[in-house]
Amino acid sequence: MRKRIIRTATMAASMALLAVVSSVPVAGHHSFAMYDQAKVVTLTGVVKQFVPQANHAEFHIYLLAPDHKALAKGADGKYVEWGVEMAGTAQLERQGVTASSYAPGTVISVRINPLRDGSNFGARVGALAKCPMDAATKKPVLPEAGKHCDSVKGHTLTGANTF
Repeated sequence: MRKRIIRTATMAASMALLAVVSSVPVAGHHSFAMYDQAKVVTLTGVVKQFVPQANHAEFHIYLLAPDHKALAKGADGKYVEWGVEMAGTAQLERQGVTASSYAPGTVISVRINPLRDGSNFGARVGALAKCPMDAATKKPVLPEAGKHCDSVKGHTLTGANTF
C-alpha cells in the first residue's frame, strides 16, 4: 500500500512539474542558418529607415549606383532596397547606433551575410561606417566609385572598432 502511495505521489508531482514547465514560454532564439555566413557583401547606401526592435533592429537602405552619383535602380525602375538585421535596440544604443544618429538620408556602408535565398536582406557583420557631412553644403560626402564610407576622410565607425 505504501509503495502505491509513493508511486502515485511521484506521478502526480511529475505531472505537475510537466504542466508548469510546458506553460512557461520558451525564451529561444532563431538560427542564423538562413544567412550565408561564408559570404560577406559590402553595401553602401542611404538610410531609408531605422526600425528599432527589442530582439533585432533593422536598417532599410537604398543602395547607391555603382558610380555613386545617384541611387541604384532595379530592372523595374524602383530603387534597390536592402534590409539589414542587427542586434537589439538596447545593445545598439550602447554602441551609438540610434534612430537619431542614423536618421533617414544618412549615407552608410555595412558588411552583411546575405540571405541564402538571394533576397535583399542580410545580417550585419562588424562596424557600420558612416559617411561624413560636408559642413559647407550640408550634404554627405560620398565615397569614390567602388569604395565605401570607410574610405572617406572624416567617416565614423560605430558598433565595432574595424570595418
